[in-house]
Amino acid sequence: MKKLLLPFAILVIFILYITPSYGQDMDNKRLEKAIHIVADSVQGVPGNWQFAVRDRLLICITDKNNNRMRIMTPIIEQKKLAYVDMLKLMEANFHTALDVKYAITNEVLWSVYIHPLKELTEMQVIRAIEQVYTAAHTYGTSYNSTGLSFPNSKKEKEEQLKKKKI
Repeated sequence: MKKLLLPFAILVIFILYITPSYGQDMDNKRLEKAIHIVADSVQGVPGNWQFAVRDRLLICITDKNNNRMRIMTPIIEQKKLAYVDMLKLMEANFHTALDVKYAITNEVLWSVYIHPLKELTEMQVIRAIEQVYTAAHTYGTSYNSTGLSFPNSKKEKEEQLKKKKI
């Protein structure tokens, strides 16, 4: 089982620099190769894959005709979400989820990355998979997709108040 995606991403970057580049002209064949780099197992057909990363099911769907691609993973049933969780998810979509978003469809909360297909690079695919995984994994705690976040003045003020009380 692959424990970290970052070492694989570094390997991919190295491979990309020593092999001829295709630029940003992603297609299903190249997308599937990128998925295989980080996935523990992959099933499906071109344009519709299910794959495992550290025991989490991820799905990748493409629409070549409309130049779209999604990488996503289910998190929890919508009926199990408390109102306060919904607020935290919406705030995370603005500050900490970055390229990934929390979204609800078919009564399930998902972590999802949506992007034009042709404009993707292999590195973006690998980072997208990592972010989708991380956003799902941090649901209920930090609600983040990476170590980065956009400034949140409300949280900064709350933290300053906590420090003053200590």
